[in-house]
Amino acid sequence: MDVKDLSNKMESVSISVSPEEKLNLIKRNLQEIIGEDKLKTILKERDVKVYWGTATTGKPHVAYFVPMSKIADFLRAGCEVTILFADLHAYLDNMKAPWDLLALRVQYYERAIKAMLKSIGVPLEKLKFVKGSDYQLSKEYTLDVYRLSSMVTEHDAKKAGAEVVKQVGNPLLSGLLYPGLQALDEEYLKVDAQFGGVDQRKIFTFAEKYLPHLGYTKRIHLMNPMVPGLTGDKMSSSVEDSKIDLLDSPSALKKKLKKAFCEPGNVKDNGVLSFCQHVLFPLRGNEGFLVKRVPEFGGDSMYATYDELEQAFAKEEVHPGDLKASVERYLNELLEPIRKEFESAENKKLVAQAYPVEKKKKPGQQGGEAGGSDELVPSLLDLRVGKILDVKKHPDAESLYVETVDVGEGEPRTVVSGLAGLYPMEDLQNRMGVFLCNLKAVKMRGVVSQAMLMCASVDDPRAVEPLDPPQGSTPGDRVMFEGHEQGKPEEELKPKKKIWEKLQVDLRVNEKSIAEWQGNVMKTKLGNVTASSLKCVPIK
Repeated sequence: MDVKDLSNKMESVSISVSPEEKLNLIKRNLQEIIGEDKLKTILKERDVKVYWGTATTGKPHVAYFVPMSKIADFLRAGCEVTILFADLHAYLDNMKAPWDLLALRVQYYERAIKAMLKSIGVPLEKLKFVKGSDYQLSKEYTLDVYRLSSMVTEHDAKKAGAEVVKQVGNPLLSGLLYPGLQALDEEYLKVDAQFGGVDQRKIFTFAEKYLPHLGYTKRIHLMNPMVPGLTGDKMSSSVEDSKIDLLDSPSALKKKLKKAFCEPGNVKDNGVLSFCQHVLFPLRGNEGFLVKRVPEFGGDSMYATYDELEQAFAKEEVHPGDLKASVERYLNELLEPIRKEFESAENKKLVAQAYPVEKKKKPGQQGGEAGGSDELVPSLLDLRVGKILDVKKHPDAESLYVETVDVGEGEPRTVVSGLAGLYPMEDLQNRMGVFLCNLKAVKMRGVVSQAMLMCASVDDPRAVEPLDPPQGSTPGDRVMFEGHEQGKPEEELKPKKKIWEKLQVDLRVNEKSIAEWQGNVMKTKLGNVTASSLKCVPIK
């Protein structure tokens, strides 16, 4: 089925469906709806107005087909859909991008997302595209921000952004404002519903709580599940090898897809299968999904529904290699119109300006990859595996432990950690951990601490877990981040430069409990650094 056929089919379907069929289309593949009764009531009277927003930061990649596929469902259901390019949110959430760069990225996002929607047969005339700063800097919106700030507690603001905004001990005001701005967008875009991932649930419930305080109506909230990326636990815009870019060549796509996690018979956390479920099957409608195989391996198989494909894969009737080859074929069909769109000189120039390529630095340069510069990169941190040889309570502070730690030097270091009452002392004894070793030594209630134990930490409910280096690690093993392996740590992090504080903002454990910085996995030569159970929380 080509793009024109998809578009014509969508046009006819959206005209003929009943309210019940519209509801089923809206609900398809969603994990949760808050306000379903209200949704049903509106559908009996008129079409629903929905918005989806995206902060214009890293390049959109193929995982964006997941919300695009759902937007196609909304349009089939007759919904009026607004797409918000949230440039102001991007500025608050990623201060590394100045306004002139963000303006270029908004242009790129608009062209890329329009090209994606056209590739899946979505008529653009049914969509409304809005840039956040076009209304979020107005007098009325600004006054509502002030009104909201007079009602919202710090606790509620931090809680609302816990899954989306970088969480730190001393958060910037920008991160606390973020959930409120997203709530106000529902009113100023004049929609009935907001669509997003289930990771935004706390922002959605925040909006439900506070919009009525401003005299505005509660909205409906439609939530997609968190879909694993094709090439691992997460497809990240900031890690080139972890994502499949919209403009990747067929050969680059093949190479990256080969690395995708797709264990035989494993249907959980399988990004390849998830892409079939949330993108390919909804888009193909009744066309089915063809797995091509040579006759000696069973020949071609057609699967009419995703459930049929999943069951066959679980029984190992479909080999991962054959599944990947089929996804590659269908994905190339989706990407080819986008590639052609960006072959023009104008679009190539826009890509180069919006996402300038950083020059690679020579290995061994001082001060991380950019020797002698002020570039903030995680290789400035001297992170090492350490073994806790002894741990005892601090003599003058009930909340502190004093640990003796082997970090691979001639003498062990003394480390003071604020884990008393949060983590059992006996569980720290002889434990391997990750330690930041180039902070300036500081006296903590009379005891000099010479390093810091790295922990996954969340405030509500309070929980702390020391990070776990890979099995087989030894004291002194270097801990690094993907894409930043070659840099050299600073001898000592100068407190006035606040290098640690600035880098820490982007340290977290992801939905797989894997430690990362801006999506770059924390690892040693033996594998990834993880938390035992905490997910999507900061590392402190």
